[in-house]
Amino acid sequence: MDEFFDLPTLIVIAVAVFVLFRLRSVLGTRIGTERPSVERSKSAELGREDTVVPIRPRGTAAPDLDDDRRARKLEAEIEQFAHGDAELAAGFKAVADVDPTFTPKSFLDGAKKAYEMIVTGFATGDRITLKNLLEKDVFDGFQHAISEREAAEQTIDFTFVGLPKVEYADAEFDSKNVLVTVRFHAEVVSATRDKDNNLVDGNADQVQTIADEWTFARNPKSRNPNWKVIATSQLD
Repeated sequence: MDEFFDLPTLIVIAVAVFVLFRLRSVLGTRIGTERPSVERSKSAELGREDTVVPIRPRGTAAPDLDDDRRARKLEAEIEQFAHGDAELAAGFKAVADVDPTFTPKSFLDGAKKAYEMIVTGFATGDRITLKNLLEKDVFDGFQHAISEREAAEQTIDFTFVGLPKVEYADAEFDSKNVLVTVRFHAEVVSATRDKDNNLVDGNADQVQTIADEWTFARNPKSRNPNWKVIATSQLD
């Protein structure tokens, strides 16, 4: 029996007991009701959230701030593009009230592009483009002029140079449609030639200025965001 209790063995047993005792005192014991570490982490996070006052509900925007910012931007644009014309400013406001997509700047940018497309489409006889941008009565007038030109076997050499001046003339809501009228002062090079290439009208080597007043309209209740030209007139 003595061989089981020799001095080296006793020393090893004593060290093992000491180590186990120290581990128990440092790590502690689990008693069955303690939550797993993952659950403790979640509880800690929830506890921190409960102590923080949120700026706004999680996952939501700040609609009041956004609406206020949009309102200030619209007000600034109305003042900029109305040029002190109180009636025009009131018209902008009336249009924006029923059509939230409308702002004076974005509309004018779109109107400039539409004007270039329409006058170029007329010169080249592009009926598809014209039909998409013009109200039926206006389109019929443009188409009639194109047909007469084609019957006379005339063609137009046309280059759109630019729009040195564009300004608003009117804006209103007529209880059904929103209407916006714009004056365009454009620079173009245009030369009409007959079937023998003889010059009939215009000048292929000279920039000329043309001035038009066009009215655009759309139904604010329509899902179609596009505006169409419902009236055109040439300015002196």
